[in-house]
Amino acid sequence: MTPRLWTILGAAAVALWVLFDCFFIVHQTQQAVVQSFGQPVRVINATGRYPGLQIKWPFVENVILLDRRNLAFEAAQEEIITADQERLVVDAYVRYQINDPLQYFRTLRTTRDAEDRLERLVNSSLRQVLGTASANDVIAGRRAQLTLLTRNDVIARAQAARLGITIIDVRIKRADLPTANQQAVFGRMNTNLQQQAAQIRYDGERQRREIVANAQREVTVTLAQATEQSGQIRGTGDAQATALYNASFGRDPGFAAFYRSMQAYETSMRDSSTTMVLSPRSDFFRYFENGASGGGAPARR
Repeated sequence: MTPRLWTILGAAAVALWVLFDCFFIVHQTQQAVVQSFGQPVRVINATGRYPGLQIKWPFVENVILLDRRNLAFEAAQEEIITADQERLVVDAYVRYQINDPLQYFRTLRTTRDAEDRLERLVNSSLRQVLGTASANDVIAGRRAQLTLLTRNDVIARAQAARLGITIIDVRIKRADLPTANQQAVFGRMNTNLQQQAAQIRYDGERQRREIVANAQREVTVTLAQATEQSGQIRGTGDAQATALYNASFGRDPGFAAFYRSMQAYETSMRDSSTTMVLSPRSDFFRYFENGASGGGAPARR
């Protein structure tokens, strides 16, 4: 090869190199921060309207590509002391979006720096919000409300810090007791539940006794009233029966003697083990021999 040909090939290689450094591609899901001499000067595809092949000054400008999509970040576990002095291990995650690439690059520059800054914001917010609630509220009682308060606090902190990002959501994934404290806390919970169960059983027994006492009192009152009414009814019936007996006895003395004999038979023979030593022809058995007539007037004793 001649020196002239080498010169042409070298010039072509330099031209291709310069041309290659003039162009770059921005994907639909990306946005680019263009730096000039290390300083950010403009943003490309921040709104998602201008993706594709882009041009820059070669060697003078360089490009930093950032994601336009919602980004997820999980904060490290944090141990928090609640209002009732219980220690809880809390896991949280954040979803955010880079809404101001220039400000993001000026304050954070890299994704790792952004996540470190967000982790400090989230942990500080969790300590402030959850530190005013009890352990039971954090674990179950007011979890949703406390999560919302934490989210709003992180949003306010990110806006005040001017990080160039928008906080979309903050969620508490897990809130649990440290392993060292679980047994002691479970023991206290078991004791409290046993005390509540004992109180419930005591209240139930007291109510049962009150119900039984009221029922027995009502039964006693009801029986007394029924006995009184039955006595009155029986007395009225006996009086009416006596009046009827007297009226009938006055009209027919033979029927009166027969009726009294029937009553005597019923009274004396009510018990099957009763033994009577009498003559069959005695006046007591005259209705057995003579029928209802009794054979005339009853014998005098």
